[in-house]
Amino acid sequence: MDDTLDKTTIATISLFESRMLRIEHILYGPSTPPAQPPSDPATVSLAELKHRFSVLIRHFRVYAEILKIYKAHPSLFQTPQPTDPPTDLSPEALRALVLSYASSFPSTASALTAATSDTPVPDPKLSAELASLLPRMKGVEAMQLAQEAEVAELRVRSERAMRDWYEGRVLQYGQFIAEAEGKFEKLEMGVRRTEKLR
Repeated sequence: MDDTLDKTTIATISLFESRMLRIEHILYGPSTPPAQPPSDPATVSLAELKHRFSVLIRHFRVYAEILKIYKAHPSLFQTPQPTDPPTDLSPEALRALVLSYASSFPSTASALTAATSDTPVPDPKLSAELASLLPRMKGVEAMQLAQEAEVAELRVRSERAMRDWYEGRVLQYGQFIAEAEGKFEKLEMGVRRTEKLR
């Protein structure tokens, strides 16, 4: 009995912690999960989770309001199964609800029957033709993949050619101009010196 109670307590705390982590992930973004499970006792983990929950409620007033609504009206947060009838209605109200939609049952049934009967069965010849086109489609797909690989290779080759042209022509030309300007500047400085000496 104690073992079952301990397992239930640990499962409840882990579920509560996972929900808290999910809420914190929504509010604060992704955070790195702990590498190994904490070795703290369950009471310390529960106290830490309560503290984190109270911090969330203090920082975000919307959650405090939702908690108040939940404490006042817990039935609002329960989602019954779609097959279950609403429990807060009396049998007379349920009967009136069903009878109010009774007129739409035959029209819905006839519309469903018409939709299923009006849908023609496809011609088996067309299906056979489509099936016979499957090898050609696979061939076209293989050709498309080969063309995509060829385009990727051409893209790499054109990029390499552009880089070689840029490095071989444009940069070398720029370097030649820079060297020529440097030589002209040196010559100009030499001419000025000789003029000053004269």
